[in-house]
Amino acid sequence: MSWLEALILGIVQGLAEYLPISSSGHLEICRQILGVDLDGAKSLEFDVMLHVATVLSTIVILWKEFLPLCRSFFTFRRDDNFYYVCKILISCIPVAIVGLCFKDTVEQFFNGNLTTVGICLCVTACLLAFAYFFRTSPLLKAGTKGDKPYQPREITWLDAFVIGCAQAVAVLPGLSRSGTTIATGILIGDKREKVAQFSFFMVIIPILGEALLDFKKIIAPSADAIAAAPEATVGPMAMLIGFLASFIVGCMACKWMIEIVKKGKMVWFAVYCLLAGILCIVF
Repeated sequence: MSWLEALILGIVQGLAEYLPISSSGHLEICRQILGVDLDGAKSLEFDVMLHVATVLSTIVILWKEFLPLCRSFFTFRRDDNFYYVCKILISCIPVAIVGLCFKDTVEQFFNGNLTTVGICLCVTACLLAFAYFFRTSPLLKAGTKGDKPYQPREITWLDAFVIGCAQAVAVLPGLSRSGTTIATGILIGDKREKVAQFSFFMVIIPILGEALLDFKKIIAPSADAIAAAPEATVGPMAMLIGFLASFIVGCMACKWMIEIVKKGKMVWFAVYCLLAGILCIVF
């Protein structure tokens, strides 16, 4: 992989991780366009590195909210921040099960099959559209008239688990993690801005956990990995450039996405995902 290809993929990851358009799906599309040929394991390893960069961008942009959460949790203060972190941990249970029990199965979807990506992008479009027309749009219209059909609530324990299940399903390329989790939270009646922040925080633990597992493979590779290394390599310079691009662009996209969710304008991404999904299926 060249440094230019890594730069492009990093930019795509930084944007698509926060915007509800599926980072994994767009990385697969870009690989096909650029002709980047990596085996499933090496491709997933590079993707995880890019995801770590966007996790760090989340911490940087939301540090005012992140630090109190860490302080309360690690000092066992039993306040709202402590229980908020506990909800995040509950939301991680489904994706942890998928990662531990079905990782090999999931890796098979990262094989350049754009038909799968296209179908999942269409599913993402449907989720975003449902969230808008059944929750966001009625609330925005009612707000202009002075009444509200329902009152969005704070994220409950059950909501956290349901959103976590949505995140577990969104490991498929083409299913937007942020779009799926935010849309799910909105559909079950949670506040838009609260769901967006929760969605960005809840991915930190799974991504860092996956990164640690991959780091273990790097420092102690298997015989098969060593044999395949010369054929499918991502050099350190490409890794660094992709990481920095993903981090810098992710910082900008994170702030942008929070504002988009607050204003209830996610429906436009449904149109984009539908068109992109159709193109992937057709071509």
